[in-house]
Formats: sequence, C-alpha cells, structure tokens
Amino acid sequence: MSSRDRQNRRARRNHPEASYDEASRARYRVRAARPGGSGTGGDDHGLAVTRATFLGLLAVVAARLAYLQIFKHGELSSSAEAQRTNKMVLHAKRGTIYDRNGNALAMSVDCETIYANPKAVSDPSGVSNVLVSALGGEKDDYMELLTKDTTFVYLARQVDQEVADQLSKQLAARELTGVYFISDTKRVYPYGSTGAQVVGYVGTEGKGLSGLELYYDDILTGTDGEMLMEAGLDGTPIAGGASEVTEARDGVDLVTSIDVDLQAVCEDVISRAVETYSAESGSVMVTDPLTGEILAACSTPLPDFSNLEDASSLNLKLVSSAFEPGSLFKVLTTSIGIEGGFFTEDTVYTVPPQVLVGDDYVTDVDGRDYTMDMSVRDMLVKSSNTAMAQLVQDVIGAEAFSEGVARYGIGKATGIDFPGEVDGIVRSLEEYDGATAGSMAFGQGLAVPLVQIVRAFGAVANGGVPLTPHFLVYRGDEQVEWPAGDRIISEETAAQEVDMMRGVMAEGSGTTGQVEGYDFAGKTGTGEQASEDGGYRQGSYVSSLCAFANAEAPEILVYVGLNNTPYLSSGSAGVAFREIAQQAVGILGVSPAS
Repeated sequence: MSSRDRQNRRARRNHPEASYDEASRARYRVRAARPGGSGTGGDDHGLAVTRATFLGLLAVVAARLAYLQIFKHGELSSSAEAQRTNKMVLHAKRGTIYDRNGNALAMSVDCETIYANPKAVSDPSGVSNVLVSALGGEKDDYMELLTKDTTFVYLARQVDQEVADQLSKQLAARELTGVYFISDTKRVYPYGSTGAQVVGYVGTEGKGLSGLELYYDDILTGTDGEMLMEAGLDGTPIAGGASEVTEARDGVDLVTSIDVDLQAVCEDVISRAVETYSAESGSVMVTDPLTGEILAACSTPLPDFSNLEDASSLNLKLVSSAFEPGSLFKVLTTSIGIEGGFFTEDTVYTVPPQVLVGDDYVTDVDGRDYTMDMSVRDMLVKSSNTAMAQLVQDVIGAEAFSEGVARYGIGKATGIDFPGEVDGIVRSLEEYDGATAGSMAFGQGLAVPLVQIVRAFGAVANGGVPLTPHFLVYRGDEQVEWPAGDRIISEETAAQEVDMMRGVMAEGSGTTGQVEGYDFAGKTGTGEQASEDGGYRQGSYVSSLCAFANAEAPEILVYVGLNNTPYLSSGSAGVAFREIAQQAVGILGVSPAS
C-alpha cells in the first residue's frame, strides 16, 4: 500500500460523515426543497402552489368558454350560418303602370341574374369565353371576377330570359361549372319614349327615379323575399340541400288618366312647334276639366332614357318651372271683379290709351292711341292691358283683387301627383307696391307654374269649383278619390266668364286655335319674361292658349305654351293648339257642338 492510500484511509477514519455519496444526497436535498418536493424543504407549500396554478388556468378556460357561449353566441352562430348557407334576394315584381285604356306604359318582365362561385369554377378561361359569346364584354373582366378569392361574384344582372337560357345550355354542353342563375325582374316601357317624362324611369336598384315611378314608388315597389340555400365548405350550393324561402310580395298596379295615343300627338306637335317658332321650350297639358284627370302632359326637351345627359328633360315644366302667365291671367281678373259685384260682362268703361301703373305707363299691344268705350267683354276679347289695369286699380281695388287671387290658389301648389311642384312667386297684399295690382291684372309681376292656370281655367269650366289636376285613377282595384276644392266663383259668374271666353275664340286672338264644329272657350297669353339684368327681355314671350270645349258641357281642356319665343300667341301657340285639339277631340270621342 502506498503512502497516499494510507493517508486517505486515515482521513476517512477521522471524518466518517464525509462518505463518497455525499454529493448525491446534497442534490436530493435541493430537489426536495423545491415546491411540491418531499423532504424537509418541500413540505405542503409546493403542492399548494401547483394546485393554484392549475385552478387558475382552468378558470381562464372556463371564462373564455362562457364569453364565447353567452356573449358571442349570436355572432358566432351567424358566422357559422353564413359559412354553410348562401342567401339570395328574391326580387318583388314592381307594379305595372297602365294608361286609361289598359295599355301598359311600364311593366316588369322576368329575367335572370347570373352569378358565380369562383371556388367552384374549374375552367375560368373556358367560362369566360362562353360569357363573352353570350353576354358580350371583355374576357379579361370575366377572368378577374372568376379568379377572385371568394365564393360569390355577380357576372350580369337582369339578363333577358332568352339570353340566359342560351348561356345555360352552352355552359352545360361544355360541362363548365361554377356559374348559377336566379330569377329576377326588370322594368320595360312598351311605348318607348312616349310618355316617358310623365311615367318616369327606374334605376338599376329597382327604385323609381323620376315621374310617376318616383312619386308612387312606395306603392309600385313590393317587398323582396329571400332564399337561404345550404352550401358546402367552399360555398357551393348543395344539390338537394335544405333551403328556406321567404316569398316576395309584388307591388301594386296603377291605372293612370293618360291616353297614350293623345300623349304621342302632344309630344310630336310641341316638339315641331318649338323648332318652327324658335322657342326655348314648349309645354302641353290636356285635362278633363270636370274631373281633373290629366289626359296628356309634356314639356320639351323630351327625355331619352338611353342618354340622360340633360337631366332637365325629366322635369315637367308645367309643374316645376314658374313663368309670368301674361294675358291668360285676365280670365281670373275679370271673374274676380264679377264675383265681387263690381261689374258684369256688359258693364262699359271709358278706357284711355295708356294707364299709369307704378312709375310706368301701360299701353295695348295693338298700339291704340285714343280713348274708347269698352264693355268688360270687349276688354277680354281685345285683351286690353290698359283696361285690365284700370279695372283692378280703380274698380276692384288691391284688397279684393288679392283675396280673389288667393281663392284661385295662385302661388300655392295644386297638389298634382307629380314630383317637383313649385309654388311660384306671388306677392301677398302686404307686399304690394304701387305697381303690383295693376301689373298682375294682365299677368305680369308674378311667376307661377302653368299647372296653376290650368287648374284655374278648369274651375271656370266646372262652374266655379276647382279640382286637383291628377294622373292616378286606380290603385290596384281601388278607385282613387280626388276631393274638390272650395268654390272660387259662383255658377253665375262662371257662366258670364265662359261667354266672354267664347268671344276670345270666335272674335279675338284665339281664332287661330279654333276647331271647326266645336265650341271652344279660352284665352291667349303673350307674357313678357323678366330679364336676369332687370326689366323684361325684348322680343321674348311665353306665348300660350288655354281653352276648353264644348263650352256648355266641357269634356276637354287644352293648354299649349311656347317659352321664350319671339312670336305672339296668335301666330304660334294658337296654331299648335289647333293641331293638338283637332286630333284630341277625335281620339277622346268628343262630339261637335250641336
């Protein structure tokens, strides 16, 4: 044994606790002292910490589950439902608009809307080629749609049924997948542009944008339905899968007072008259004065739905634009005086060649430079401005005149069932200045939509009772009632006024509008128009004629106006009036006077 070995043995004898496995026991003690260990350092503290940690994690998981099940349940359910269903809108069929004779002016026809699920399209190029062939367009546009990362894209909306059927056959023949069809409807107008201004049109979303389509949109529009179809994970509808359908409810049909044949005549005549008489625009309205029904109405320019660059063509100027009515207003002036007991049609006055109105002198168009005696009837037949100004300023008075104008509803909307009606600009009595009454006596110093004049003339024709000009006659099977307004003038006053208006058509400025064999009562107007720079435009008039027939029992009232024309009414509007009236009495079956 070496001396080193002997030294080691002595060391072990002197220190018996320092055995060879001391390091191992030390490591054990360290592990036992850790949380959850055993031995003098581990006891129960380590177990408690481990249990607490586990319970904490369990609470977090439970809270998350509770949040998802309670607070996010609806959202998650909707999301899951959306992933396994495809929802399609079932478009309601819009109500049909008919004319008075049952001709469809606007109707909805069946068509197809075409869509695709790009994830189900196995051959985007092939499908695109077929789409170009059937629908037109560019292949690149279809390719962009068919390769999108989605399960739904529209390819074409409101495709004609025949075209859609042909496309479906072509796709099937080439075994091209991923393209689907759904029934739809679209608006068509069987008479093209005839009556388009009145009927209006519908946008791509199925909402009325102008005319009666807009005014009665809530009635014409039905309630869309929907179809929920079960779909696979990629969004493709499952053949034979479950579906839930909520049926669409179609809109209500409307029958209007329009006669489409008469409408076509009015549009043709006024369009030619505007060109012939160098007018800025022209308007026509034909009514039944005993009911208020509008049989035809239009203003130029007439709309072309294929090119609506000029949005003003959608406006019916008789309703939406205000003009100085000119001598048409003399019918109101004389009837107000007769109704007030100030004179009769036979009362005679001495009329000077000029009358001071405000700071200016008013003269007659015929250039009369001498004083003459005139009956009130003569004043209307000759259309004397000086006489009318004299009657209002010296006989009727501003207060009675203003009250009469208000009774006629001048300056107030008529309530016509058409969008865009304006009130016009008419001064109240408190706003009168020295020239107001005298100027308004012959139709200047105020601006109104001419539908107000049509209503006023209709009241005279109807024995003094005004009616609301209107288009709607039936809503579905229900006849629409349009109540009459308060009486404006008595039957006796109306009878005198009608007699004077007959004289205008037989002897005065309305002779150019007379239709042989018919007894028309009316009045012409040549209204100067205010200039933007102040004063009045030189050689620019609203030339018009409004008359009804036959005078004893009127069945038809016609207004024709040419806006901003250099021609007087007798040589322009009167001529267009006669052409329209001649055809109107035939179309409507109005018999000649006995």
